[in-house]
Amino acid sequence: MLFHGNASGHDFQFHMASWMDAANQWREGIVYPRWAESANWGFGEPRFIFYPPASWMIGAALGCLLPLKMAPGGFIWLTLVAAGMSMWKLAREWLSGPLSIIAAVLFEVNPYHLVIVYYRSDFAELLAGAFLPLLVWGALHAGRGEWRRVPLLAAAFAGIWLSNAPAAVIATYSLGLIFVVECAVRRSFRPLVPGATAMAAGFGLGAFYILPAAWERRWVQIAQAVADNLRPAQNFLFTHASDPDFVRFNWKVSSVAVGVTFVTAVAAVFVAKRRREFPDIFWVLATLGVVSISLMLPLSNFLWHRLPELQFVQFPWRWLDVLDLVFAFFVAAAIGQARRRWVSGIAGVVVFVAIGTAATAMIRTGWWDTSDVPATVQAIRSGSGYEGTDEYAPVGSDRYELPGNPNDTERVEGVSAVPAQRIGEFDSDSGEVVPAADAKLHIERWSAERREFDAETAMPITLAVELVNYPAWEVRLDGQEILADRAPDTGQMLVELPEGAHRVSIIFRRTWDRKAGGVISASSALALLVWVLWFRWRRDDEMTG
Repeated sequence: MLFHGNASGHDFQFHMASWMDAANQWREGIVYPRWAESANWGFGEPRFIFYPPASWMIGAALGCLLPLKMAPGGFIWLTLVAAGMSMWKLAREWLSGPLSIIAAVLFEVNPYHLVIVYYRSDFAELLAGAFLPLLVWGALHAGRGEWRRVPLLAAAFAGIWLSNAPAAVIATYSLGLIFVVECAVRRSFRPLVPGATAMAAGFGLGAFYILPAAWERRWVQIAQAVADNLRPAQNFLFTHASDPDFVRFNWKVSSVAVGVTFVTAVAAVFVAKRRREFPDIFWVLATLGVVSISLMLPLSNFLWHRLPELQFVQFPWRWLDVLDLVFAFFVAAAIGQARRRWVSGIAGVVVFVAIGTAATAMIRTGWWDTSDVPATVQAIRSGSGYEGTDEYAPVGSDRYELPGNPNDTERVEGVSAVPAQRIGEFDSDSGEVVPAADAKLHIERWSAERREFDAETAMPITLAVELVNYPAWEVRLDGQEILADRAPDTGQMLVELPEGAHRVSIIFRRTWDRKAGGVISASSALALLVWVLWFRWRRDDEMTG
């Protein structure tokens, strides 16, 4: 990246725009943004309600501390180091010091992480993967009945939920599967009790995000997240589709999946000879590996349709994150099985050379761009904004009909072709927004979550505000709450204004679900803190006694 610039993958602009938008709102005094002000070419969208906050808050912080061009590389470096530390924490309990370091490095630079870094730029998914080994480690200890590990497991589970929603769905099913295996190995249902407690506490910690996202998704077109080529059925390994670029990438990630599967299977055969030395983790990882591989194949299609929320993982090959954890542990353990050191050395070199070769190929075929960051910065600073997201568009709106898109070559005539105005007049006859020539307007405040202006008109008119209508927006006319309308097709906010001088305030209010989510998260954090302190007090008391 120092030489080529940033690897501009599939989601690069989405994340960079989110980071910059969040950082701008911090400067406005909004600590936890909810509304993406510059999305949809300035009309906004409730992106920060539905997209987990960890990645865009960390990215925004890095963008404030580092030159923006360096922020993506800094994010990737920090996340991969955290992933290695997390894997080392898991592996060192069952493997020797050198082998646990090998497992950590293997997980750090595993093939799917490289796919995310060089092809996908899904920074949130990369961050979620860093918590995965801690999740497995905490689950194994909680399954043994070690209740003092429940807070750590809850924190790791919440960390994934606050990083990436598809990864969170995968983690939820994986955690449930781990405790089922624990019950089978121990021939007891006891592991389910601390497991369920940890999951409940994890959901509680993340409730400030999870509850609003779950409740308010009825207000947006969330089904677009699994439409067309985003459906699981279109993304199994080695899929066939009419889009050459789509198929090309799918076959690349499918090849990665086949290579990881083969190496993991070979390593598992060698490790199986020592399974009695660590039965818990062997059977847990073996089960996770088999399930991950199965869910990437078309034969699992019926599960993707029937299991709750599984379809929102979108891409079955996302289970590679779980498989690569199994890959890292089993390969490191298999290297330690060799009776002769030179055999272990050759095996390790071969694995790392293979990963290096894959990385080299990705670097050569990835898309490197030095203009993405400056272009996004300019778009936000100029007020023209950036492209929105289908699944976050409020119900009744069509973001493709909103004006302001500089790449819109279809509409070349009429008012819709010019950039949007902050406040215009809606012509009900033509359905177009025209300059508000019949009103005197004075904008007092225009921020992400609050718009205030004075308007004076000699006749009743309908004002069109540069804002997509959303139920959380509260509109007040001269201090009295009124119901705003929306323009057909676009969903732009319309405010009926009687004749005379008026004060209009538009405020993004705190809905009950956000308040309740915050209370639940604070209560859960306090309860877990008391839990940790109680166990420390108990341990200290036993040592002194």
